[in-house]
Amino acid sequence: MSVWFGNAVLSRFRTKDTETSEDLGVIQTATLTLLALIIGFTFSMAIDRHDNRETLEESEANAIGTEYLRADLLPSNVSARTKDLLSQYLEQRILFYSRQSKEKVREIRQQTDDLQNALWNEVLPVARAQPTPAMALVVSGMNDVLNSQGYVQAAWWNRIPYPAWALMAAIALCANILVGFGARNFKKNVGLFMIFPFVTSISFFLIADIDSPRGGVIRIEPRNLITLKENFNSKMAPINSSSTNQ
Repeated sequence: MSVWFGNAVLSRFRTKDTETSEDLGVIQTATLTLLALIIGFTFSMAIDRHDNRETLEESEANAIGTEYLRADLLPSNVSARTKDLLSQYLEQRILFYSRQSKEKVREIRQQTDDLQNALWNEVLPVARAQPTPAMALVVSGMNDVLNSQGYVQAAWWNRIPYPAWALMAAIALCANILVGFGARNFKKNVGLFMIFPFVTSISFFLIADIDSPRGGVIRIEPRNLITLKENFNSKMAPINSSSTNQ
């Protein structure tokens, strides 16, 4: 629409003066260059945020896995309950990364908060009763588990600001208007002049898709959390089978 507007509405004000044509070329080049820079910087911002979310997912899986092992330092009954809560917590963290409705996301967050309180209430009485270096290690690991979830949530909220999108869209509209304004044979080569707005739209789509961790084509997959869950299941399988034999 911007290309059409520039050609159908604004091209009537175009003159054949040479200096004006040169000025138009300068303005087109400057606008297109600025658009390319803005798209490049915004794409870089989206990629950095995407990589940060993947790194935090790995860190969260490491924190949960480490605390699962440190739970063996707790008394046997507390250790069993803590490991069970960590398994439930891990399932909720995996669901957090999947594509869910807004109502389901709120439910996952609520269950995550409840499990965090339950985990902390499990280790806190033992740490108070036994203020040993081993218990300090368990408490520190649980603190890492809780903090890692907060870091992940903050990273998912950290999106490209709306003013940046507005600026990029405004420059893109101006650039496409100038393309239509400078077109000499627009009606004969409509398909040719549609290449630039098409490429610009694809760039916008790719940036928006990368910046949307839960929706879209490119999403954050909880590969490390899923692998950790498989490890948990493999460790629990021999215990369940031995209990059945007894």
